[in-house]
Amino acid sequence: MITSRDNERLKLIRKLHERKWRDKLSLFVVEGEDLLGPDEVDPVELLVAGEDVEPALLAEVSTLGHPPRVIAVYRREDLPQGTRPLTLALWRVADPGNVGTLLRAADAFGAGVALSSGCADPTGPKALRAAMGATWRVPVSEFDAAPGTRVALVPRGGTPLPHLSLDGDLVLVLGAERDGLPEDVLARCDVEASIPQPGDAESLNVALAGAIALYEMSGRDLGRS
Repeated sequence: MITSRDNERLKLIRKLHERKWRDKLSLFVVEGEDLLGPDEVDPVELLVAGEDVEPALLAEVSTLGHPPRVIAVYRREDLPQGTRPLTLALWRVADPGNVGTLLRAADAFGAGVALSSGCADPTGPKALRAAMGATWRVPVSEFDAAPGTRVALVPRGGTPLPHLSLDGDLVLVLGAERDGLPEDVLARCDVEASIPQPGDAESLNVALAGAIALYEMSGRDLGRS
């Protein structure tokens, strides 16, 4: 039973709340039983309040308002990697809640996610909570790694998304809400598309736009060109 806040296992958890340590050690922290990895993935550390550590000490290293009963440390290499016929490619989406929500949407529609530099860490605490377990099921790749026709989602002026006629692998490219997609990224895309918006809103939240686009395109004849 851990009874000291200076315990090395607790120190590791504190470190991993910072992205620099997650990147350096290639480890991440999961808080709560609902977000634990599948049974076939062994955690590096697994601490249960009242069994392995005093509950108050586990609460101290938690980022949650209501401390969880379980905190675990996992290896990033145990997360799914690779690509799928339908992919969300995110360009500098820095909000962890949006990244996690898009992972959850990709999970719902059988898609993968590709991340550019400047994106929020999908293994950070806020992204993990927003993903609601999708982190263990959705393959993640680098931004340019996903093959297929690249469709840039722009707020206005693109081909209406329901009117696109595309087969084969498809990559939906989304940018951060404030800055959108820069010209050099748009130039590398094959087509620009927009979600029809009859209302007065200037644009959609990036997570909402990604979910709508996945819903629209997930029924297409993907994976066969």
